[in-house]
Amino acid sequence: MPFPPLPLPISEALTEQGYAEPTPVQAAVLAPEAQGRDLLVSAQTGSGKTVAFGLAMADAILSADMGPAARAPVALVIAPTRELALQVSRELMWLFAKAGVRITTCVGGMDASRERRALYQGTQIVVGTPGRLRDHLEHGALDLSSLRYVVLDEADEMLDMGFREDLEEILEATPGDRRSLLFSATMPKPIVALAKRYQQDALRISTVSETPGHGDISYQAVAVSPADIENAVINLLRFHEAETAILFCATRDNVRHLHSSLTERGFAAVALSGEHSQKERNAALQALRDGRARICVATDVAARGIDIPSLSLVIHVETPRDAEVLQHRSGRTGRAGRKGVAVLIVPYPRRRRVEGMLRMARVQAEWVPVPSAEAIRERDRERMLADLVKPVEASDADRALAEQIVDKMSPLDLALALVQARKHGIPEPEDLIEQSSGDGPVRPERRAGFEDVAWFRMDIGRRQNADPRWILPLLCRRGHITRNEIGAIRIAANETYFQVPTAVEAKFRAALKRTGTPGSEDENGITIEPSLEAPQDGGNDGPRQPRDNSAPRRRGPNAGPNSGPRGGANGGPGGGRPTLHRKGAPPRRRD
Repeated sequence: MPFPPLPLPISEALTEQGYAEPTPVQAAVLAPEAQGRDLLVSAQTGSGKTVAFGLAMADAILSADMGPAARAPVALVIAPTRELALQVSRELMWLFAKAGVRITTCVGGMDASRERRALYQGTQIVVGTPGRLRDHLEHGALDLSSLRYVVLDEADEMLDMGFREDLEEILEATPGDRRSLLFSATMPKPIVALAKRYQQDALRISTVSETPGHGDISYQAVAVSPADIENAVINLLRFHEAETAILFCATRDNVRHLHSSLTERGFAAVALSGEHSQKERNAALQALRDGRARICVATDVAARGIDIPSLSLVIHVETPRDAEVLQHRSGRTGRAGRKGVAVLIVPYPRRRRVEGMLRMARVQAEWVPVPSAEAIRERDRERMLADLVKPVEASDADRALAEQIVDKMSPLDLALALVQARKHGIPEPEDLIEQSSGDGPVRPERRAGFEDVAWFRMDIGRRQNADPRWILPLLCRRGHITRNEIGAIRIAANETYFQVPTAVEAKFRAALKRTGTPGSEDENGITIEPSLEAPQDGGNDGPRQPRDNSAPRRRGPNAGPNSGPRGGANGGPGGGRPTLHRKGAPPRRRD
């Protein structure tokens, strides 16, 4: 259905932006029963909420005094993050541009004195984050006496981020007859309590139930061995080749580890977590917007408010803690009618829990296998062929150069050169590591390519729970080699020996120097060094010795109570890397 009658400047702005009819949430706030009432709106991110509350406020804003003496704002919009507040300002600017409405944005990380000057000069709409708005209010720069509308955008996230006191102080300073519009993707009890306290006879609107989950998002789930999580990430990125993708991890440490691993493999990636400054965040987001980076590795908190139009792939590297987090993460894609894909990487032990979470979120996810290396190469061939046969526009100079090349090369050689140029710099897919059924040695003597080998040793053994199931991926990550380049593994009481072909020995040693951190509490602190002689035969076959409980132990990913959902066996981005816990070691921080 078309839009109802709107003020001419607003109607013209919508037409210029290509709006032919309202989205469900926009139609709901413009309905006759919503006129003049407080609204409690449940709608997903990317559903057109900003335009919706802009339309709801339009009559009051356009009827207000816009002269030089009009200092106090008519509408106040509060958003949880700097990025979301800036996004809301941009949307309202084009919506009210033809009406000459002044909009002031007040967010952390910007020049507060410049914001105060803009407020003193007069404005009709103020958009800001709770902390900065409270600061301006307490310093007398923000006058709310003439306020007609207050909007809380993504109110559930603001409460999750600890802004309750800021919100309450701001709302207490607003006039009693103002209208309040509260938008939230979910409606937990704290949001309902906030609405009861600060709204009067609010109309409850929900557009979520019309489309379970996110209607424009295709959900997939892949079940993997815990040791295969990082390789699964790589293969998913290579298979989809999304213009922009975001990968969600649970902790800052895991963001740092996965970002480092991806950049080493040649992916153009940026990281966002609580340890990054606002300047670093801005640089990362700009790199995503202008195409210098295609992948963002982020924590839940750091990714809030991100709106990248080209974002079409979300990968849940670590399982969301509940259905609400699943929807918030996935909602970064599939926005404003665009299609998106959300993939959950699920360690085998957590499949039942994830299936229950999907039911809670009313999401239908398709369980699919992780793309294999051959499937990725086949898709690469299809993409390359489709790209190469497209017609191209070229200048006369380019055509002249092309004719010279054709004169010097056969069609086959020319095509090969073109294929090689297109393949240059594309990361190779990973072969998923097969999970061992026991701790016996891998016998490479039966395999080709291991006639000439070099032995290396690690300073961990059976007493530290050494096991091929996590030693193999550890060596692949530390040494930047594949599992097929690792030969026999011999596990002794306090040390482990293994082989690599001499053809890759130099590369393996160089990678170990770059990835090793002596004294580190994680896998990078494990000593891996060349062995001057081969171990005695049967080093892994003798009877186990009684464990020495007085010595500090490194623990493998499946060992004891310290393993859990933050990493290792239950789904950290490092997969099966050993988690080294020593007495007095600091706990991991979560965003």
